[in-house]
Amino acid sequence: MDQHSAPPPIVLSFAASDPTGGAGVQADLLTLAANGCHPLSVLTAITVQDSMGVDGVLPIDADWVEEQARTLLADMPVAAFKIGVTGGVENIAAIAGIIADYPDIPVVLDPVLASGRGDELADEDGIGALRELLLPLTTVLTPNSLEARRLLDDEDEPPLPDAGEPSLSDCAARLVGCGCRYVLITGTHENTAEVVNTLYGATGYLRRDTWPRLPGVYHGSGCTLASAIAAALARGLPIEEAVRVAQSFTWQTLAAGFRPGMGQFIPDRFYAQRGRVLPAATDDHA
Repeated sequence: MDQHSAPPPIVLSFAASDPTGGAGVQADLLTLAANGCHPLSVLTAITVQDSMGVDGVLPIDADWVEEQARTLLADMPVAAFKIGVTGGVENIAAIAGIIADYPDIPVVLDPVLASGRGDELADEDGIGALRELLLPLTTVLTPNSLEARRLLDDEDEPPLPDAGEPSLSDCAARLVGCGCRYVLITGTHENTAEVVNTLYGATGYLRRDTWPRLPGVYHGSGCTLASAIAAALARGLPIEEAVRVAQSFTWQTLAAGFRPGMGQFIPDRFYAQRGRVLPAATDDHA
């Protein structure tokens, strides 16, 4: 009789490295482990960065990206995919080809287009490839408000009727129209007293959660949220519950965040193990 326990849910992350541990594949691994999953990783790029910003990106060859993933998938059952920085158009095509072979596995896509400092991590060709190749395969897309608008900047669609920026609900409708099943738009960059995150689906608005706006600038909050959603889906939670618990986890990591260097704060994904649980944040379903 096998004395070993069954493995926890397994999540495969496609992401770039971040030597600070704040974002990228390192953030994914920490978040997935803290949420009861076993993380697998496919490296898409190597970066030179510190807590202040990104100084260089070296994409991994697309053949290596594919070989990393195919080797893992032939060996272990994966319950969810999480995608972050891809490393370019060729890597996007490779990742799309891989996940298309596993249509029953949920995909969480964090469209990282720039670092927190504003360093560009995706050009217009990359954004177009994300929209055309990965969005139709995505279960949950997790852009912040800036990313949601930028993903549609050069979309071949007629202009919106209003003269200003498109509303976030318009952005969500168009992104769902590109093929993803759900869009969770986060409101960190909006000029609101509290952070408002809204989940949309094919029928439009599904839920809205409001969170206290925390002081400071954080490195890796988007990676944390997307990975926490992937972990929740891998554990079998329905979409709205997965989004709710992932937001609660992410808010706690930020509230317990620390500043290890001269730049941004880093979320503490192991806040609970360090006894740093704070009073529950408000997750008001409106």
